[in-house]
Amino acid sequence: MAKTILIVDDSASLRQVVSIALKSAGYEVIEASDGKDALGKLTGQKVHLIISDVNMPNMDGITLVKEVKKLPNYKFTPIIMLTTESQEGKKQEGQAAGAKAWVVKPFQPAQMLAAVSKLVLP
Repeated sequence: MAKTILIVDDSASLRQVVSIALKSAGYEVIEASDGKDALGKLTGQKVHLIISDVNMPNMDGITLVKEVKKLPNYKFTPIIMLTTESQEGKKQEGQAAGAKAWVVKPFQPAQMLAAVSKLVLP
């Protein structure tokens, strides 16, 4: 059975690029436009990984990580932050909230897939 990954980004074009890369690697993809939308899509189904932007309207990525970690079904779901933020302070804030990896945009799909394959166990 294919592993499911939730992509959270306010940029539709970025979600599309990530989605194409993940689908071509055999993953199922759910898309959300911001943190609130993402929480609404976490309805109990198994999600193997979340890839989230940091800067989004309604609910940013760091807040999303904190909220996801409160949900019993998702508290152990690994989260990759995919963002233009490269400051060490933001990275530490993300890690403190529970993010497992930090990928800076622009990124190469192969680089992102390498991070995904380390966190999504077969």
